[in-house]
Amino acid sequence: MDATSKYAASTIESTLIARIAKGDHRAFSQLYDQSSTLLFSMALRILGSREEAEAVLEETYLDVWRKVVRYDVSRGTPIAWLIALTRTRAIDRVRNRNPRSRSQTTAGKDKGHDTLVDQAAGQFEAAADQELRNLIHEVFATLSHDQQQAIELSYYDGLPPMEIALRLHQPIDTVMTHIRLGMMTLRESLDTSWEQEKSA
Repeated sequence: MDATSKYAASTIESTLIARIAKGDHRAFSQLYDQSSTLLFSMALRILGSREEAEAVLEETYLDVWRKVVRYDVSRGTPIAWLIALTRTRAIDRVRNRNPRSRSQTTAGKDKGHDTLVDQAAGQFEAAADQELRNLIHEVFATLSHDQQQAIELSYYDGLPPMEIALRLHQPIDTVMTHIRLGMMTLRESLDTSWEQEKSA
């Protein structure tokens, strides 16, 4: 495995989390190096503000340092846990905004927000993380339009299934199916890619 792959978010091991739980500062720095680019990109995508995304990242890693003992390997990979922490904090910030700033963020998303995220993230991320992001974009593009809409509203805007159903004028069972099937496709594609990387 090359140097960039070594630090890709997808290679974070649970043993690293165990070392952090024992107060290992070097392990914590390694975790930051491996995951910060991906988490920052996600926070920026949700919030539309570099300053807020940086604040969320700082809060997330403080949470990790304080609560790492709560990490349960049986409930998912380290990167999935980190993504969940970051997403929750970012969505909380969106929900706490006043209506005016929320509408400004929505407008920003409509005017090429993805380009802003790609440019900001691309300035400092490792090649392996760029490959991971490209893979996610490619797989996401293969999902049906309904699946894409449901996932974006759920994971980026933090809307509950009932509100997504109302917004898309679809039954809630249909919305939940779109989200579940879309996420399964993304997960399977990523798992396949990571397995190929390990065997290479």
